[in-house]
Amino acid sequence: MRAVDDLELIQPPPAPSRPLPPTEPVVDEPMVLNIGPHHPSTHGVLRVVAQLDGERIVSATPDIGYLHTGIEKTFEGKTYVKGTTLAPRMSYLSPIHNNLAYVLAVEKLLDVEVPERATVVRVILAELDRMASHLVYLGIHALDLGASSLMLYTFRERESILDLMEMTGGARMFPSYIRPGGLAMDLPEGFEAAVGEILDRMPSAIDEYETLLTKNPFWRERTMGVARLSAEDAIAFGATGWLLRAAGIAYDLRKAVPYCGYESYDFEVPVRHEADAYARYLVRVAEIREAVKIARQALSRLPGGAWMTSDRKVAPPPKQELADSMEAVIHHFKLWTEGFKPAPGEAYVGVEAPRGELGMYVVSDGSGRPWRVHMRSPSFTQLQALETMVKGGLLADLVTGVANLDPVLGEVDR
Repeated sequence: MRAVDDLELIQPPPAPSRPLPPTEPVVDEPMVLNIGPHHPSTHGVLRVVAQLDGERIVSATPDIGYLHTGIEKTFEGKTYVKGTTLAPRMSYLSPIHNNLAYVLAVEKLLDVEVPERATVVRVILAELDRMASHLVYLGIHALDLGASSLMLYTFRERESILDLMEMTGGARMFPSYIRPGGLAMDLPEGFEAAVGEILDRMPSAIDEYETLLTKNPFWRERTMGVARLSAEDAIAFGATGWLLRAAGIAYDLRKAVPYCGYESYDFEVPVRHEADAYARYLVRVAEIREAVKIARQALSRLPGGAWMTSDRKVAPPPKQELADSMEAVIHHFKLWTEGFKPAPGEAYVGVEAPRGELGMYVVSDGSGRPWRVHMRSPSFTQLQALETMVKGGLLADLVTGVANLDPVLGEVDR
């Protein structure tokens, strides 16, 4: 037998006896990639249809509508007070601001005066709500990009804030504590001490977050120069909030169109000019620090006295009257069944929510139920800018863009 040479084993096979058919020319077409609506990095039931040229994004089209609740239509079947339980459910991350915007619009229709105590409490809760929302943004954004540790830190402080919400309104996420004319009830015992403890802890906690991220080379590489949106494009899309402020425009409704007495508080509007994901991160960290400053001022000036208006067309009678007065019982019954009836008209109020301008447009036809309620959602408005932010970047930048927008799909699909 003949020994087989090793080289003989790796010789190519003989050429075919007949020629191969001609190959078709290669057509260079972009690849279409479907992301979501159940992908964790899309922050809810958002579908993004991306066209890719290799790793480069040619287009990225958000496809919404998977979470449509019909919440605006539902308002028409509820009295104005019952609507206060609907508004917070539009956004599970900023329920206090949704509650506040709706109530302010109703109060504008009613032309009712709100006690100072209720107004100051609203400011405290709104700034705590801003902190809680921004903490979720920081933790989840870092998690999306692979930095998992920060979420454990940010959710630590958020839990304390949610405990405080439960203390005031009985629910951690949707307390519906702000009501037309004031508050649902007076503050519980221990409220001021609990708020003070959170505010004392936050500055050092924010320092911890920044130690983990601000100079982290991995974080800077994934966010610096990524998902840019110029001031001109932001204005064209109707963007507000930190998306504008990170592009150099110091627009904040608490300064531009003050509500709840914000004009009397001392705070700064954080601004950057790089207009990228890293700049928006820095703006939101600075906003947490400013929220602590505002809440501390509000806590120091919290007055005593009434927490609900004395206007009987809006406020139910005190409980002690119900035992002795049939008129009070009838008044209470009519308010909770028929509701109060604002004069025909319309009102719009915008508040500076954690994601930008959150507006409530309420129309009255003179009945006990609103004829129309419509929301101006910052998540819906700013999601339109996604393609402009990520076009031409890498596929990995799409995750950064979505996380940086921090959309709430309940706000988008109404």
